[in-house]
Amino acid sequence: MSCDDTVDCGRRRLLVATAAAGGVAGVAVAVPFVASMLPSERAKAAGAPVEVDISKLGPGQMMTVEWRGKPVWIINRTKEQLDSLPKIDDQLADPKSDKNMQPEYAKNETRSIKPEILVAVGICTHLGCSPTEKFKTGADSGIAPDWPGGFFCPCHGSTFDLAGRVYKSKPAPDNLEIPPHMYLGDAKIVIGEDKKA
Repeated sequence: MSCDDTVDCGRRRLLVATAAAGGVAGVAVAVPFVASMLPSERAKAAGAPVEVDISKLGPGQMMTVEWRGKPVWIINRTKEQLDSLPKIDDQLADPKSDKNMQPEYAKNETRSIKPEILVAVGICTHLGCSPTEKFKTGADSGIAPDWPGGFFCPCHGSTFDLAGRVYKSKPAPDNLEIPPHMYLGDAKIVIGEDKKA
């Protein structure tokens, strides 16, 4: 841009600088505004769905994620663990999961959409303690010589099988809760949503 007698170079520079500053300010305001439309960490904790990648969850392994401020367990059960489930029905308080502690699609022996993958809220239904995993079987478990594996609540001694079903004569009145969930693919679960179930 060259200046001559008919153009005021100072005004032109001021106009260009003002336009540039306005553009930068517009972007600076737009970025936080757009970001504010995404769910906050508080909103996610309050109940927004949580996407979980389970591609690295091997057989017999468990991972924990947070949804609505609660721990949610995702367990990839082995064939042996699944085979043990029907063998203990007579020891369970609600073996058929008749009480409404799970969505309809989880009202089955494994309490799951895919038999090998259990998704359960890791909070005891007695007083809200968090049970611990006791996947070792028999005497190695520290529970009982015939223990098939499952969960133990250290607060008051409630025990749950590998489908989150509570044993008879325990303080916990109900099976562990199965949250709404769905699969986005073989290796991705959404907890808190079940539109495709």
